[in-house]
Amino acid sequence: MPGAVLFICGMNSIRSPIAETLARSLLPPRVYVASAGVEKGEPDPFVDAVLEELGLKRISTHPRTFEELEDDYFDLIITLSPKAHHMALELTRTTSVQVEYWPTPDPTLVRGRRDQIMEAYRDVRDNLKHHIQERFG
Repeated sequence: MPGAVLFICGMNSIRSPIAETLARSLLPPRVYVASAGVEKGEPDPFVDAVLEELGLKRISTHPRTFEELEDDYFDLIITLSPKAHHMALELTRTTSVQVEYWPTPDPTLVRGRRDQIMEAYRDVRDNLKHHIQERFG
């Protein structure tokens, strides 16, 4: 079990905040968990809605970039988008940090009714939860 895990996606608005919140609820309290984005995005209300369905609340309400993190040492960095994976590999090429890529679709690409959009966000949430349970279970 790593001591510190970072989830990175494109803008720290959807995928990485969901992963951070789920990991904090599923992993032992001794594991430090954070999230960041390649760029800084805006909070997404659908994230709050799908987390509330599980009785969870987003840890950080303000998206942040890797440079804005208080601590930049992690045992494991999990990237959720191609852009994030490329950035993580660049940042860690001279360190011994383990980087894993979990391709996760962007639910904002789904168009349609609110229930269709919510379903796309639920799929992201449920897939991330499954990955976390499989990886750290």
